Amino acid sequence: MPQLDPMLRAMAERGALELLLKDGARPVFRFDQGDRPVSQTVLERAHIIKLMSELTDSNHGALIADGGPVRFTYNTPEGDSFECVVRADEGMLGARLAPCGRVDVPAANPIAAVVPDPDPVGPEIASDPVPETCEPVPIPPVAATRTGVPEIETLLLQQVRTEASDLHLAAGERPMFRLHGDMMPAEGREICSPEETARLLFAIMPSRNKKEFEETNDTDFAYEIAGTARFRANIFMDRKGIGGVFRVIPDEILTAEQLGLSKAILELCHLSKGLVLVTGPTGSGKSTTLAAMVDYINSNRSDHIITIEDPIEFVHPNKNCLVNQREVHTHTESFKKALRAALREDPDIILVGELRDLETIAIAIETAETGHLVFGTLHTTTAPSTVDRIIDQFPTDRQSQIRTMLSESLRGVISQTLLKKVGGGRIAALEVLIVQHAISNLIREAKTFQIPSMMQTGKKHGMVLLNEALIDLVKKKLVEPDEAYRKAVDKAGFTAQLRSAGLKVPEPAE
Repeated sequence: MPQLDPMLRAMAERGALELLLKDGARPVFRFDQGDRPVSQTVLERAHIIKLMSELTDSNHGALIADGGPVRFTYNTPEGDSFECVVRADEGMLGARLAPCGRVDVPAANPIAAVVPDPDPVGPEIASDPVPETCEPVPIPPVAATRTGVPEIETLLLQQVRTEASDLHLAAGERPMFRLHGDMMPAEGREICSPEETARLLFAIMPSRNKKEFEETNDTDFAYEIAGTARFRANIFMDRKGIGGVFRVIPDEILTAEQLGLSKAILELCHLSKGLVLVTGPTGSGKSTTLAAMVDYINSNRSDHIITIEDPIEFVHPNKNCLVNQREVHTHTESFKKALRAALREDPDIILVGELRDLETIAIAIETAETGHLVFGTLHTTTAPSTVDRIIDQFPTDRQSQIRTMLSESLRGVISQTLLKKVGGGRIAALEVLIVQHAISNLIREAKTFQIPSMMQTGKKHGMVLLNEALIDLVKKKLVEPDEAYRKAVDKAGFTAQLRSAGLKVPEPAE
């Protein structure tokens, strides 16, 4: 199926006059009231060539690639007919697609003939489009081939169908999926040679990432399959050759209600300033929780949200808020540079995808102190240890100052662990630290070791210790005691709580 078909269906449903594609710009729908962006993706010439070549006979691909001018009619399988114009204007390739009624589509060939356009009207993209008011229709980034679908998409679609969270490609190995936390080989797939693995990965790798990979042997980017999902990709080298991991990011953002976020967590989304951290090991679902919180803010506040990510994962359409999403290495040089720049961009809420280094952490704390609500992530396993990890990042002579700043700016820490559910799937156990006055004093006075006991007595404020969250999941029969025991940090305390609750105590490993 041509990749533009979902967009053309949306165009027909919404009554748009035209779909305009132009090199270096986002695709837009044209309405009587003005132009509305369709997707976050900025198109490149090769992308437009590929998308338009899929709508016509392969014989005319060269004509489109040369910039036309060419005019043809495309009939969708549903019977909608579109007039398509492709032409280059001052070296910039563009395309315009406009509905021209309904047709009876032959089952064998829905594509009409192509004829050169003697006097085409070039697609004009408005320089100042009307703010987006319709839900975006995602389109995939540039693939390496001009025609056909990149071969790796077959594996990515298999990943989505099997509900696997990750696809692993490694030279000399069969493709592997992570399904409900376990690694399993992809059915019907043979061992990939180093050359085949490289071919699969380079076919979808953007040119900037190819250059970065050649220089550093690592690179990250996002890939999107229209109407299916986005994927966060990491490409790397190991002793056998090139490898890659693709984490699926669903098109649909799970809401706070679907994730079962507590009232205390949602109250953090209504703050006017402060630092809120979502922590946990890699693959624990931090991005999903943060996306749900941003979506909740987007639906319930009228503010300006700036996200800084590497790469952009969940795409947030404007609801009640204006959302600007910036990708490190694509739209900005680094997290710290984008965070500095954000202070001049009139934000209310700033999301920092990852607090990677000392300077980024320092700027985030300063930003939270100066009247902004800042969300960020860290790779820590418990909420109390998060406070120590931040302070320990700084030189000894600065730790007293940072401790004071953190005591005044930190508002909450959500630390999560992902567990296997009974019957399949996975579920998160959330440890929640809400920073009240007493907690602030402990941070300021370097008594963070007392935070767990303070959390135990702070349940009325919505605080939850990890062991309590795990016990709750076991009581609800959502998680087996053995699985909860494996993920507990304080195993002795967890075992004691299991006994007091009359639940099965796991046998110690020999």
